[in-house]
Amino acid sequence: MPGLYAWLRRNPRLVDGALALLLIYPGGSRLLITLPFTLGMVVPVVFRRKYPVAAFAAVIAVGALQVLLLRRPIGADLSVLVVLYTLAAYRPRRISLRGLAICLAGAAVATWRWHPVHPVDGLYTVGVETALFGGPVLLAWLLGDSARWRRGYYQALEEKAARLERERDAQALVAAAAERTRIAREIHDVVAHNVSVMVVQADGAAFALDGSPQRAREALGAISATGRRALAEMRSLLGVLRDPASRDVDLAAGPELGPQPGIDELGELLGQARAAGLPVSLTVSGVPRPVPEGEALAVYRVVQESLTNVRKHAGPGATAAVSLGYAGEGLVIRVTDDGRGPAVPDSTVPGGAGPGGAGSDGDGHGLTGMRERIELYGGSVRTGPRPGGGYQVVARLPLALEPA
Repeated sequence: MPGLYAWLRRNPRLVDGALALLLIYPGGSRLLITLPFTLGMVVPVVFRRKYPVAAFAAVIAVGALQVLLLRRPIGADLSVLVVLYTLAAYRPRRISLRGLAICLAGAAVATWRWHPVHPVDGLYTVGVETALFGGPVLLAWLLGDSARWRRGYYQALEEKAARLERERDAQALVAAAAERTRIAREIHDVVAHNVSVMVVQADGAAFALDGSPQRAREALGAISATGRRALAEMRSLLGVLRDPASRDVDLAAGPELGPQPGIDELGELLGQARAAGLPVSLTVSGVPRPVPEGEALAVYRVVQESLTNVRKHAGPGATAAVSLGYAGEGLVIRVTDDGRGPAVPDSTVPGGAGPGGAGSDGDGHGLTGMRERIELYGGSVRTGPRPGGGYQVVARLPLALEPA
């Protein structure tokens, strides 16, 4: 049944042609007289959907001639109701109301023409006959107008659904872009930090290879450990991107992902920096408070990126200092070094920090990620050279710190 209905919707001309055949009513001995009027009124029905106004005008014109020339109605007069319904269903109400008025006037004229008033009949009989002619006309218009309203309502629902779908797709694209940015930031932080440690250790191993084989062996061991740690962190990040159905893991046991680093892991991070040959100290002022996981990860990445840039740009013999200041209004992260990079003006944007030390990054991705992380939680980052030499990074997080 649904297939037949769909086929009929795809072939409306056939449906209207069948309807036109049903409207042809044999006229008996008057067939030759009524045939031109019958054809003139039923043929426009076949084209009523595509040309509703023209079909209505043609039927009304032939019907007017019929009222003037014939003495009684014919079966094809029902075409007036069909084209009036079509006019109300497919054209605005201001047009269909004019068609309704024309049909009601035509019904009154036909009643007067075919049933003239006699003293015996009286006005009552005339009124009844007029109602019999005008009632179907009014009903046909009401049905057509209702169909037009329903069609407009469903069309508005479809447009709204399509608009919501487009908005959903746009939001998905924005979310995907934000997620790609976050993942790129994470990968940059992991790779830049660990690779810089490995480079420093490799340089030290090459320097001590002949004079101090034990030192070279320790450096190679540190390179191996750092490489494994970098691979583990990369697997953690890439595991988030994989489709769980394609991963060769036990889904019931859950993904084998480690926790995100935070402030508690800063000691290990500084230990890696010291093992890479960068003397670094950690100072904590104020009363330590619990920090939310997202903000703690941002603190860790700021320190990690700053120490990475110290090793890359501060020069040989540089030292670094990391300080965390807990206060009532939030947390202040400060990373300084005494390197001798070129002095540049203070900056709060990625492009303003030069290659002088803690805040600098040749490609700009590190500073961009650092600023985005802190600003995500309503904080700010300021980088620039120190008055006495070296470089500094100062990040402020406006945390609502609760007592421990």
